[in-house]
Amino acid sequence: MDFLRNHQLDIMLVMTGTCGILSLFVFFTTSLSKRRMHTLLLTEISATLLLIADRAAYIYRGDTSVLGWWMVRISNYSVFALSLLVFYAFDLYLIDLFTNEGGLPKAPRRLQFVKWLVLVGEVLIIISQFTGFYYTFDESNRYQRASGHIVCYLFPFVIYILQSSLIIQYRKRIRRMVLIPIFLFEFLPIAATIVQIFAYGLSLTNMTLVGAAVILYLFVLLDMNKTVEKSRRMEIDFLKTEQLHMQVLFSETAEALAQAIDAKDKYTHGHSSRVAEYAKEIAKRAGLPEEEINDIYFAALLHDVGKIGVPDAIINKEGKLTDDEYQAIKEHPKLGNEILRNITQSPTLRIGAYYHHERYDGKGYPIGLKGEEIPEIARIIAVADTYDAMTSKRSYRSTLPQSVVRSEIEKGIGTQFDPRFAKIMLSIIDEDKDYKMQEWGNTAERYGK
Repeated sequence: MDFLRNHQLDIMLVMTGTCGILSLFVFFTTSLSKRRMHTLLLTEISATLLLIADRAAYIYRGDTSVLGWWMVRISNYSVFALSLLVFYAFDLYLIDLFTNEGGLPKAPRRLQFVKWLVLVGEVLIIISQFTGFYYTFDESNRYQRASGHIVCYLFPFVIYILQSSLIIQYRKRIRRMVLIPIFLFEFLPIAATIVQIFAYGLSLTNMTLVGAAVILYLFVLLDMNKTVEKSRRMEIDFLKTEQLHMQVLFSETAEALAQAIDAKDKYTHGHSSRVAEYAKEIAKRAGLPEEEINDIYFAALLHDVGKIGVPDAIINKEGKLTDDEYQAIKEHPKLGNEILRNITQSPTLRIGAYYHHERYDGKGYPIGLKGEEIPEIARIIAVADTYDAMTSKRSYRSTLPQSVVRSEIEKGIGTQFDPRFAKIMLSIIDEDKDYKMQEWGNTAERYGK
């Protein structure tokens, strides 16, 4: 106790600064509702002013100058008045807490009654200034307890009983992180008040009250951060779910479109899906990143989308095509580029459609790009597309033997195909001992999917 008496002014100064800084934090905290922010701000500001007044009362105690006379009276009055204001601010906080997070339809009567107790208490403090009911001052301008001093302690005690009973009754409605500082705010000042009754010359009640106000905000901040983090995780989970749904929708839409394209040619059913699987496997064995592999898959799936603009009579013609008909077929990369160019979220789609008939030696179409001028996606799709063309049944021929297919791929290295990807295709063919990779085989099963 002697230590507190000797250093309480310094302790008050530190606590005043702390509480004042927290008041600024509360003011600039945007995550709180306006009502919650206002109640906490009132709590912290009134607690700050309380300690300022209490410290001034000790500093000017015994000062018989005019300034000392006024400061002692003003500061002591402020201490009594602001003590009740802190309880009032906390009462507003509880009302907001229980009506919002607690789910109560309206403010409980016990908390409403606290407002009247505070009002009555403030009136008695004013009356005491003229009657000396709570305290008086001696000739040395020092504070002295009066006969009615014990009454001033009854108001916070009754307020404590009312608030505590409500908190206990509805404790299950409030999160634990919020309950802890509430109980501390209720218990610590009352315990300090009991001690102070017998320890004259100490401001345990006020210092404890301010300390409880500081703890209240810190726990509110922790709870707020926890709530924000939980909301952030929920938002991330929601976005991930939405992204997954979008990916599934995109995949199903692309596959449906690929089936519609293949349906135009009665001899190439499933061609786009097979080319997509072959291209994906080539890309995977080439060591490309997972994201690029997926891009290649969907680009290959839609590489022939331009055939939508080619007449069915030309696509399904059983005989040899005329020069004009062949020229019409050669327009499908351009048409595919026009169809897919507006899909800005997946720019690789149009690349696969536009360049998959380019040749490594520069003799392809529609532009005549050469070597690595041809986008990597298109070089991969070119190998996969040619392989499926040879391993699928046509109107004018059956599926080619695997040895012939391998030989043609090998001949195309460095001329029709990028050597790197053509050699990967050859290794895939060599692994397919039973020649399952053809039109009627199960491509997905072939790669263990």
